[in-house]
This record gives sequence, structure tokens and C-alpha cells, in this order.
Amino acid sequence: MRRVVVLALLALALPIAVWADGITIVNQGGTIAISDMAGTNGMGTIGSSTITSHGSRLTQYNSFTGNLGTVDYSTGVLLTGSVAAGGTFSSAGSSFDVIGKGSWASGLTGEKCGAGCSLFAGSFTSPITWTLTSGGGHPLTYTLSGSLSGTLWTGRLVNGTTTQSFFTSQGQLVQGIGHGKIGTTQLSTPEPGTLGLLGTGLVGIAGMFRRKLIGR
Repeated sequence: MRRVVVLALLALALPIAVWADGITIVNQGGTIAISDMAGTNGMGTIGSSTITSHGSRLTQYNSFTGNLGTVDYSTGVLLTGSVAAGGTFSSAGSSFDVIGKGSWASGLTGEKCGAGCSLFAGSFTSPITWTLTSGGGHPLTYTLSGSLSGTLWTGRLVNGTTTQSFFTSQGQLVQGIGHGKIGTTQLSTPEPGTLGLLGTGLVGIAGMFRRKLIGR
């Protein structure tokens, strides 16, 4: 009887364990380039302007901290609003990549990561929100946020969200130049259904085992 109870508890706990499994990523600094800002007085061009960030330093990957690599990403084209006042960008053609560098990444992946290993390769999955957070003051500050989907270095599919903050000046915005402050990304595994079925199967096995014990 004790074995039956243990199997049942394990089965019920499996889906919970999946949702508890996640990755926290923190990045700092880097620069952003905003396309097609010339002649728009910082407003950008709907259907053309995009945001690209390069060289943001990966400073945390779960329990690992330090100078760990880089986080690079890009949006699709501006859909609504404006770059200056805030709006939304398309997820089509977007990307979001986390690159680990050094011995910590080599130990994590089992590969040689001196030049960099892909830890997460994905893209945005819905319109990306671009929000003016400074109220038009100086410097201008913005937040970019959106949902992500992609694959880990293990090949496992994960979903998540990211929030990235930036600062710039009116003069730099007109030129399409910005600077990264800090970004936080949370990735989690969207597979409760699969392990839930496994859990149900274990409950069934426990029931069969119990019937055999009773029949003795």
C-alpha cells in the first residue's frame, strides 16, 4: 500500500515540477539602432522602422553570474504609434539570442564556448510593446517588452517573456541611437500536458499494482 501512495504522489507532482522549471536571464548595457529615423523628427516610420540591440552583456543565467556572454535581439517593423512617443513593433522577422562565452558555458553545454555557444535562439511571438517611460523628460527612457519562443542549447522548446529598458536623448533618437540599461528574461517549459499524461499513466500503474496486491 505504501508503494501505491508514493507512486500516486510522484505522478501528481510531475506537472507541478514542470511549471517550477525555469530560467532567469539578466543582461545589461549594449546599444540599440533604430532604422529609418532620418527626416522623421524622431517619430520613425510605420512599416519600416525596426529596433536592433547588439552587445548587451549577459550578467546572469540562473545561478551563474558575471560576464557570461551577450544578449542580442531585433524587432520587426513599427506597426502602430511612433518611436518617439511609444507604439508596437511586429514580431515577424524578429530574433532573440542568448550567447554564452567561457568555461561556465562550456561546462553547461559540454561544448567549447570560448567564441560563444547559443544558449537560447528564438524570436518574439506577438506584437512587441515599446513604451515611453520618462514622460518626455531628459534623458528619454523607454521599455521594450514581449513574449518569446525558441529552443535552448539542449534542443528543448521553451516560451517566456522579456522586458528591456533603454535611455537616449532627443538628438540621438533622431539619429536612431539608444543605450541599453538592464533587461530581464524569464523562460519556462510549456509542457505540462505531456508530463501530466505521464503522471496519469503512473497513477494507472499504481492502481494495477494495488489490485494485484489485494488479489493475493
